[in-house]
Amino acid sequence: MRKILLLLLAVPLLSLTPEKDNAKFIGKWIGIDSKGFGFITFEPDGYAYFEIEGAIVGGKEFTYEGQKGKMTYQINNKTNPIQVDFTITKLESGEQKNLPCIAKFIDDNSMHFAMGFDQKRPTNFKGNNAIVFRREK
Repeated sequence: MRKILLLLLAVPLLSLTPEKDNAKFIGKWIGIDSKGFGFITFEPDGYAYFEIEGAIVGGKEFTYEGQKGKMTYQINNKTNPIQVDFTITKLESGEQKNLPCIAKFIDDNSMHFAMGFDQKRPTNFKGNNAIVFRREK
């Protein structure tokens, strides 16, 4: 009986591990570089958005190239560094563009982040497309 009870408690806990890992990203993050500062927000429902100089790109609905779009994210915690993929989808046509990124946590409230604007995933945290994000409180 004791073994069955332990098994019933352990299985749900083990199945929540990826969700818990993704939860580290949830929230608003600020990044500062030589050009200024910007924000990235990861929502619990899989949407994300960027805020740069007051302009918001992403989320459940926004205007992209004159059309309504949405931006979602996927996180692969099984890689080192962590792979983060943003997908911008035009709502009317379904056309998608991907932004492959990498992340590495420094601690619970700061992370290295690099974006692959040329459709190629970065391999390190050097260069103009890399930044350190700090969690907004």
